[in-house]
Amino acid sequence: MTRIYLSPPDVGIDDQAAIQRAVESGWIAPLGPEVDAFEIELATMTQRAHGVALSSGTAALHLGLLALGVGPGDRVLVSSLTFAATANAVRYTGAQPVFVDSDRSTWNMDPDLLAEALDGDSRFAACVPVDIYGQCADYARIEALCAQYEVPLIEDAAEALGATYRGKKAGSFGVMAILSFNGNKIITTSGGGALVTDREDWARQARWLATQARDPAPHYEHSTIGYNYRLSNLLAALGRSQLADLERRVEKRRDHNQFYSEALGDLPGVGFMPEGDGCRSTFWLTCLTIDPSEAGTDREQVRVHLESLDIEARPVWKPMHLQPVFSECEAVGGSVSAELFEHGLCLPSGSNLGDEDRNRVVAGIRDLFEP
Repeated sequence: MTRIYLSPPDVGIDDQAAIQRAVESGWIAPLGPEVDAFEIELATMTQRAHGVALSSGTAALHLGLLALGVGPGDRVLVSSLTFAATANAVRYTGAQPVFVDSDRSTWNMDPDLLAEALDGDSRFAACVPVDIYGQCADYARIEALCAQYEVPLIEDAAEALGATYRGKKAGSFGVMAILSFNGNKIITTSGGGALVTDREDWARQARWLATQARDPAPHYEHSTIGYNYRLSNLLAALGRSQLADLERRVEKRRDHNQFYSEALGDLPGVGFMPEGDGCRSTFWLTCLTIDPSEAGTDREQVRVHLESLDIEARPVWKPMHLQPVFSECEAVGGSVSAELFEHGLCLPSGSNLGDEDRNRVVAGIRDLFEP
């Protein structure tokens, strides 16, 4: 039996043909018509005026924070339950992240704790909620709070392209949003990301900074520190092909979530990440929780057993407020995300996962529950 991976790239014949067309066009690197078209399509998909295709979602967040003028001495509110890239980008600017715990009903940033933080004595340069595991945060409340306290909101939709909240698409919330096309995401450019916004000046600044901040001149003139953050024409061609197939990929992952829920939901102590009110999640990854007091086993025993069967599963994100590198940072709450990390497990969820492999995953988990 072959190894079952958590979320491997799903690259088909149409994707390969798109890359070949880009090669044959002569536009190899760094930019070209595929990048221009991809940016337009991403902006349309996220209901924005502008898109900037970049080398990663981390790069997009870094440039977005710079567009807001975030820098040393500033404080930025960030979801604690996230991948390190979200908080790392804040530190790239010299600012300090302040971590906000999760809401049990969505696993995303808790609006009540956000209100508590905003109502305190500190002022914040930005707020970055993360749409965790393919599900949008509660933007009805979060956007209203940020507007009330005049704190710019950046939506980290790296894990949620294709999701919706109250009919609006992931990537459409806040003053700007960031996307990721890493190899494990719902669409991939192998590595890549994007910044989307309605502000033309921010999009223009991001493009300039992403291409080493070269000033207009016949020679290489630089008055500002820039970055090598642009996406190549070849990778944009792959991204365009993948984006055209987004809805199929979403439906496959939603089907995986329903399958796992029905096949495992009867086990004692097993629960699943809830779909929030008004949310249509992509379920980028299906995540379950295991209460050892009821299950007679725990998350780590299940993970290790699956690994012995050549099945990849991973704990949910370790919260940023528990990470050694951010140990000195302030946190608002923290017990919910800590509990999710202790008990939560991500199951294989790729859009190319077949029925036989799904049944292998289920059988492997039930091994530890049934005599």
